[in-house]
Amino acid sequence: MVRACGLLTRLEEPVPLKSISVTLSICEFVAGVSATLNYENVEKTPLEAFFVFPMDEDSAVYSFEAMVDGKKIMAELQDKMKAHGNYENAISQGHQAFLLEEDKCSRDVFCCNVGNLHPGSKAALTLKYVQELPLEADGSLRYVLPAILNPRYQLSGWPEDSCLKMKTPVVPLEDLPYTLSMVATISSQHGIQRIQCNCPLSPIEYLGDDKTSAQTSLADGHKFDQDVELLIYYNEVHTPSVAVEMGKPTTEPDCLMGDPCAMVSFYPNIPEAQPPITYGEFVFLMDRSGSMQGPMSKQDKSQLRIEAAKETLILLLKSLPIGCYFNVYGFGSCYEAFFKRSVKYSQRTMEEALRKLKLMKADLGGTEILTPLKNIYSGPSIPGHPLQLFVFTDGEVTDTFSVIKEVKNNNRRHRCFSFGIGEGASTSLIKGIARVSGGASEFITGKERMQSKALRALKRSLQPVVEDVSLSWDLSPGLSAKMLSPEQTVIFRGQRLIVYAQLTGMMPPAEATGEVCLKYTLQGKNFENKVTFSLQPKTDTNLAIHRLAAKSFLQTKDMGFRETPANDKKDVLKVSIECGVISSHTAFIAINKDLNKPVQGPLVRRDIPRPILLCASAAMSRGGGLNKHQALGDHRSKKKFMSLKKTSPEMARAHSSTNTTNLETHHTVFGDNHLVQLISLQKADGSWDLNEGLAMVLGMSLEDILAALPIQNGDSSGWATVLAVLWLHANAKDMKSEWELLERKAVAWIHMHAGSVMNVLMRAAIAFLKSSVDPAIFVL
Repeated sequence: MVRACGLLTRLEEPVPLKSISVTLSICEFVAGVSATLNYENVEKTPLEAFFVFPMDEDSAVYSFEAMVDGKKIMAELQDKMKAHGNYENAISQGHQAFLLEEDKCSRDVFCCNVGNLHPGSKAALTLKYVQELPLEADGSLRYVLPAILNPRYQLSGWPEDSCLKMKTPVVPLEDLPYTLSMVATISSQHGIQRIQCNCPLSPIEYLGDDKTSAQTSLADGHKFDQDVELLIYYNEVHTPSVAVEMGKPTTEPDCLMGDPCAMVSFYPNIPEAQPPITYGEFVFLMDRSGSMQGPMSKQDKSQLRIEAAKETLILLLKSLPIGCYFNVYGFGSCYEAFFKRSVKYSQRTMEEALRKLKLMKADLGGTEILTPLKNIYSGPSIPGHPLQLFVFTDGEVTDTFSVIKEVKNNNRRHRCFSFGIGEGASTSLIKGIARVSGGASEFITGKERMQSKALRALKRSLQPVVEDVSLSWDLSPGLSAKMLSPEQTVIFRGQRLIVYAQLTGMMPPAEATGEVCLKYTLQGKNFENKVTFSLQPKTDTNLAIHRLAAKSFLQTKDMGFRETPANDKKDVLKVSIECGVISSHTAFIAINKDLNKPVQGPLVRRDIPRPILLCASAAMSRGGGLNKHQALGDHRSKKKFMSLKKTSPEMARAHSSTNTTNLETHHTVFGDNHLVQLISLQKADGSWDLNEGLAMVLGMSLEDILAALPIQNGDSSGWATVLAVLWLHANAKDMKSEWELLERKAVAWIHMHAGSVMNVLMRAAIAFLKSSVDPAIFVL
């Protein structure tokens, strides 16, 4: 075969995809994206090219068009089976055809087919989508352009027509034959504070004195070694708002696109309940597949995923309230549970869990999450202890819709908090299981810490449930609001709430206003948030709010190509095709009938290669992307894992400067990391014992600590607990979000068991440690 322009796969096949260019427009918290794939056939035979790529599952893809040798061809959204038939017929008749579809097994993977690309022909395929941007805990809005598509674990017998089954070529980053460029425009009426990106950008240009808009672009030479992630900080993000968008007048009656559509954003000021609840069944489901042995990020000395997971589980176990129930599951090709069923949280059961946690490795092969989920749901409910499920995974699974369906079927008895670990985690899986269960999802990428995000979720789960959530409208006579978003049953403190509604009836004069009111109850108290807004709709040629409203509706009904019930499928097809927003039951098809040339022989197939990272390559060799039998073989084999002493740089900053020999107990399994050691020494009731382990963390001798006890023959546990709490505030303040819950448990124990002498212990401890910590930390 003749080399063509040097753009070849490892099998020396020419690659028709030359470049990807992205135009990003962010207005407030809505992103509009236009992505163009540029193809060229430099071979001497007609080609059929396939490109599999990731997409955030919240993306509402509403447009697909092809520019072929200067001619523009708009795609039509059709029933998926019909589109496939039309594509095959067009190819067989010698026409050019282009197909864009969601994968049948996961909403966050797309496949683009380019059929009958003639020699010398150029084609530019452009897809457009809109997306809500999630609000992070620090007040930033996060936009991610996915570049990483991890290998998905293949279940035996899984359908062959999934594009995840395609044997797409995988090449090292330096050999990737296409480029990526991105230009971004950001605007907000509240002003832009700053913009951060994990990839090099061109200098950011702020427009206007008030910095209400900005422009930037991805620096040249971007490698597909990580997702492109933008964090946008506005001067104000917590202002409730309502945006009303004009519909399309030329639509069928009763069509969602015809009437004005409202997008309502609330930021409920939910007070923090005191004290938090002390009941519940907490089940932690941790991914132990081979891919979890990879690093958290590509940064040097990045913590291994499995080590971050173990640290996270220690923090979670120590932060649980006395009297609750808990269990820990690890899953891969098979699963293992710490206990047969959830057990009551006590010193004995916590110590047993820590012993098992010490031995936990990323050694269970592939990623099969459905079986352990069914086992968890099959157990009887514990009266008075609602189930709270925490799922940690790098999301490399194939049966996404089956997992989401299983969680949805059990949503009345539990909430699910899900965590996507590392780049390439399935947004369809992580967001889907949280959404259908009324929980919350988090993604941990780059330098972010799994520990802090997990503890924030636990803190949410320990807050009383917000009840009686309702939305009421006060509109002009003759105008009504029809809700398009699902009924909201759960609101968490610090979360944004977005709902969509269709406004039907007679629109009032331009000066008219409406009001929407969010009401809810918390611990017997009634709360309400009101927003007054203009009823004059604004025009948007892209109909972004209508598309997002359609996507919100589809996400509640569309459970995948094979899992959606028949009645819901009818609604999905209707809304998807009417609104032009792709679903798992529809696909975009474009046909160029001008090139009516018969194909001489079969088309040559060209699969567009995707990049492979070193950690992904290693993970695949350990079972992360293998079939079931290979993965089980991997589980049976004996492997050497990284030393348990590997800890994160952030944790290392909390180390004591004293080098002391480790104790021969399970508490010191985490090496010289004094913060984790201190936390692992804490008892289930929140207290610490005064022993050599605590002395080692404090960097003092046990004799000196005992000699400083201010009360003769006093309780040493009270003294030890006061010292431990002071150490946390003095040496690990920057990670307070990770130990705040267990510290509050310790302070509560001090008040209960050493309340009469607490002030004496506190003053003596501050003097003994020569600490400048404010004594107010001991106030409940």
